[in-house]
Amino acid sequence: ATQLLPAQLETDSSPEDPPLVSPTVKLSDGRHIAYRERGVPKAKSNCKIIIVHGFGSSKDMNFQVPQELIEELGIYFLLYDRAGYGESDPNPKRSVKSEALDIQELADQLQLGPKFYVIGVSMGSYPIWIIYLPVDYLRRLAGVAMVVPVINYRWPSFPDSFTREDYRRPLVKLLHWVAKYTPGLLHWSVTRKWFPSPSVMEEKPVFFNKRDMEALKKTEGFPMLTKERLRERSVFNTLRNDFLVCYGDWDFDPMELTSPFPQNQNCVHIWQGYEDKIVPFELQRCISKKLPWIQYHEVADGGHLLVHYNGLREAILQAMLLGEEHHLYRPSADKTVP
Repeated sequence: ATQLLPAQLETDSSPEDPPLVSPTVKLSDGRHIAYRERGVPKAKSNCKIIIVHGFGSSKDMNFQVPQELIEELGIYFLLYDRAGYGESDPNPKRSVKSEALDIQELADQLQLGPKFYVIGVSMGSYPIWIIYLPVDYLRRLAGVAMVVPVINYRWPSFPDSFTREDYRRPLVKLLHWVAKYTPGLLHWSVTRKWFPSPSVMEEKPVFFNKRDMEALKKTEGFPMLTKERLRERSVFNTLRNDFLVCYGDWDFDPMELTSPFPQNQNCVHIWQGYEDKIVPFELQRCISKKLPWIQYHEVADGGHLLVHYNGLREAILQAMLLGEEHHLYRPSADKTVP
């Protein structure tokens, strides 16, 4: 049942910290998950959408959609703090399976009904590879959208020719090793003055393209990744565990999956920026070629912060809910899947 009690976080909180006021649900393992509702009232909605935030974000992420579109389509949004983020309890046993099952249990407890949609953003997309979920749950999914979903270089189906020269692969491999085996060293290093802070990364286009930089001016950026927050052991542990699960060994290969929607091949979408400096578009193309039942949308001038672009959120909803593709976001002729 829905409870209006604070989540029991393991934090280094101070008296100045704001009180936890968001509604929560208590999961079967005793953890609390905090959530936020937007859009039309659930009982009057035509479609219910769960939004899964990415690395360093929360249920308060910016997913602004014109009120006219919300009312026209009758959309109810459910945003929640993933385990350990925001006001949700940490999960020391976090896994791909547990992240996915949290979505299922949240939908059950909040009584989302027989059909609902899921949108995963960046690292929030890895729980959406739904191989672990019960068949009856798959039948409840009306559609899925993954926006700049992270790539796990350990997936066996990636040919070496696609990953060998990708400069991100050795960086991810090194960071994963450090996070797994020397967490104390990693925690010490990311809080030093000489380590680039997220504010510096947001000011310099190392990880973001021109449109990303414009989007950052209108969003809060990555408040959980500041040196002040990273000094909190609970915050660091949440980010570290999330990273380890996302880039660790999975016991299945998503690129070997068959469509969970055999009667409708237009239910799963991937949105990717051609100029994304964090997730390589080449590997997203490889996935879409291997899994033709996924509808692939490539934004020619898009970076990693697609979800914050004006007009793009509407396009994602139109494609997922109505089977439409916004004409401004079709891949250009020279950037189509080979």
